[in-house]
Formats: sequence, structure tokens, C-alpha cells
Amino acid sequence: MDDFKLKNGSGRLCCGGCGRQNNKLNTYDWLADIPGNTEEQDMVEVQFKNTRKGYYKNSNGLHLEKGDIVAVEATPGHDIGTVTLTGRLVPLQMRKANLKPDAEIRRIYRKVKPVDMEKYEEAKSREHDTMIRSRKIAESLGLQMKIGDVEYQGDGNKAIFYYIADERVDFRQLIKVLAETFRVRIEMKQIGARQEAGRIGGIGPCGRELCCATWMTNFVSVSTSAARFQDISLNPQKLAGQCAKLKCCLNYEVDAYVECQKRLPSKEITLETLDNMYYYFKADILKGTITYSTDKSFLANEVTISARRAFEVLNMNKRGEKPEKLDDEFSGRESQRSKDLLEQESLTRFDKTKGGKNRKKKQKGQASQSNASAAPVEAGNGQTPDTSKENKGPQGRNNRPQRPKGNPAPAAPQAPAAENAGNAPQAKAGQEPRPNRNGRRNFRRNNEGNKRPERNTNTDVQA
Repeated sequence: MDDFKLKNGSGRLCCGGCGRQNNKLNTYDWLADIPGNTEEQDMVEVQFKNTRKGYYKNSNGLHLEKGDIVAVEATPGHDIGTVTLTGRLVPLQMRKANLKPDAEIRRIYRKVKPVDMEKYEEAKSREHDTMIRSRKIAESLGLQMKIGDVEYQGDGNKAIFYYIADERVDFRQLIKVLAETFRVRIEMKQIGARQEAGRIGGIGPCGRELCCATWMTNFVSVSTSAARFQDISLNPQKLAGQCAKLKCCLNYEVDAYVECQKRLPSKEITLETLDNMYYYFKADILKGTITYSTDKSFLANEVTISARRAFEVLNMNKRGEKPEKLDDEFSGRESQRSKDLLEQESLTRFDKTKGGKNRKKKQKGQASQSNASAAPVEAGNGQTPDTSKENKGPQGRNNRPQRPKGNPAPAAPQAPAAENAGNAPQAKAGQEPRPNRNGRRNFRRNNEGNKRPERNTNTDVQA
């Protein structure tokens, strides 16, 4: 039981919320961390098997915390239960349980001893066999009832039989037979179908534990009108819970649907346009939109409009006017609908992200391959030739007449050289000057990694 408790400075605080913890219908003590909470009240809530609870007075001044097993006063003898609530919240729970102030409050005897636990475990081990035998006895007596559970008192002197019956049952003869068979004091307690489902427990269609087994204490009647207000199809297989009754959760949102339906026009109202007459087909109550059809029996020429637009057309029809179309105003407003930024409704939202990452990797791989193929290195001289300017006609770079390496260039007249001296780059010592038309960029690129042999520095620039 320590798995469900969190120790703090003033006591123990339950870690769970309203869900099932160490006992069914456990109450979350939101006042447990207040200093001196347990010392101010001497009333304690004790829970027994399944959903049976009782409120007892700590007259002996025992230091009790949530989860302690105690022996309490019973009729006759004593009973064994678990402390589920202490402190200031107990009087509020007593008021919720409709306990009268002048009601007799029983006492807590002590914390359990090993001898008490041995009797308690022995009594619990007989519960299942007692239930099976009692069902056979009730069937032999011809009683229209079902015994759903049996609970023995902590000392084994009393047994409570929980049964379900659609009609009034005279079980006086049954009590006599059960008392002679099991040699204990018999108590019969009638419960409903929802209470039986809560005692058994289970998982609902929502994936969580049943509400009747975790937090519900009062069961309100559920009618089919709750399903009609929410536009739920009246399918008994879907509307019924594990108790074979209508699901309790049908009452959770019915008030919100009733309030939203007041803002929609009546289903019997028809809307007229210049072309057709539209009849009510269905409505999205929470969204506030209505779908109309030109035929009463099936969906034809469907048009979905807002409730405001429907009231506008209705007022125009009352004045004797008919609009050209039914969805003039709603078509412009549809684009203002809020969008799902996280794309939670898209089934391929993860595939898009994965494809984007792969696309980036492919682009990087293709770029690296193209760079590698575009810049091959010549063997021997380490120079990377520029292949982008090959085969460009007679004026291309590779179509120029190549000069033999190691031979000086032919001498040129002095006059043209003097004229181009201002535009040509200055030749350095031990380096051949390049023509001006290639620019400094080609001059640097062609001289990196491939040093040519020294030539005569007195040669003139080729015209």
C-alpha cells in the first residue's frame, strides 16, 4: 500500500487523482499537506471490501494515517477495514453521504493484530465458495434473483449477500436455509446493475476504468433523450455499457449540447430560394453549421451553411423575399476556419518529415558527386583544368595556338607594346607576363600549382 502514498512533512499524501488507487472509490485528500490536519478531527473514514464505507470515531486517540488497517465496532463482534481519509475532509464526506448529525457513530477499537489478520484472511477465503453455493440454493427455491457477491465480516461471524432482482423477492425461506448451511448471521442487500458493474470493475470503450468502479457514488438515471440531443444514433449495442444499461457518460455533455441547440433554427423549418426549397438534413451542434438538402428522404444538392445565415434566409422568406443561393455568405467565411497547425489529423504527417530529411541528404550527395566529377585532377602536374570552356569555337581558350614550353616568345614591335603598356599587367622577375584580355584572375589560376621554367625577362608582350 505504500506505493500509493507520498510522505511529506505533515503526513501522507495520495499520489493518484480521481482514478482507482489502492481501493475503489478512493477520495483524494487535497488537505493532507496542511500542518495539523489529522489532529483537528477525530472522525475517520474506513473502507471495506469493494465500495462499502463507514465513518467511525477515533475515541482512543490513535495516530492513524491513510492506509492503516484497523478493527472497528460492528454488530456483532468487530470488522476489519482500511483507513482511506482523515482530517478536515471527513465531515464534508459525511455530509455528502447524507448522514444525520444525531446518528449513532461507532468507534475504532485498535490497529489490527496478527490474530485479527488471520481471522480476516480465513473469512475472505470462504467468500467465493459461499457465493456459488448460495446461487444454487436460490435457484432450487425458485427465486428470481441473482446473488452477485458475498462479503464476510472481519471476525467471520456475519456475511452480507449482495443480490440483483427486477421484482420484489420474498427471501425469508432463503435466509433460513443460508443460516443453517453456513452457520453465520445473514444480511441481504439489494443493489442495482450499475452498482454490480462497479463492484466487478472493468475497462470501458474509452480505454479507462469504469467510472462506477473509480469515482462515481451516486447513479443518476440515463434516458435516450440524452442521445437524441447529441445526435447519437440510437443503437442499443453502442449505447449500453457493461451493466446492460445506458452509459452514464451520456449525461456528461448533454447540458452543453442543449445550450448550443438553442442557437440553431428548428428542424421543421424549410428555406426557400429562387431555384429550390431546402429541407433540414443534419447539423453540427457544437460547430454551429447546418446541412440542408433539396429532398426530404435522402441527401441531394447538399448545402452547408452557418446558423446565422440560416436565420437571415428565414427572415427573408418571412418578408416574401428569396435569395439566389443559400450559401452566399458562408462560402466567404469558410476560409476563416481555424487550421490545425500541428497536423494531428494527417495520417502522413510523419512521412512528410522523413521524406524532407531524405531529400536534403540526396541533394547534398548529388552536389558532392557533381563537384567531384566536374573537377578531375590531371596526373603528373596537379593542375585542375577548366572543362567548362572547351569546344567554344575558334575564339575559345583551348583553340588558341599553343606555344612550346621553354622557348621565348617571338619579338614584337615596340610601338604596339608601348601603346598597351598602361593596360597590361606588370611582369615580375622570373615569370612570364600574361595577356591583358585574360585578366588577373586567369593569371593567378593558371600559375598556381604549375610553375613554368624561367624565361628571359627582357621579352616583350605579345600583341
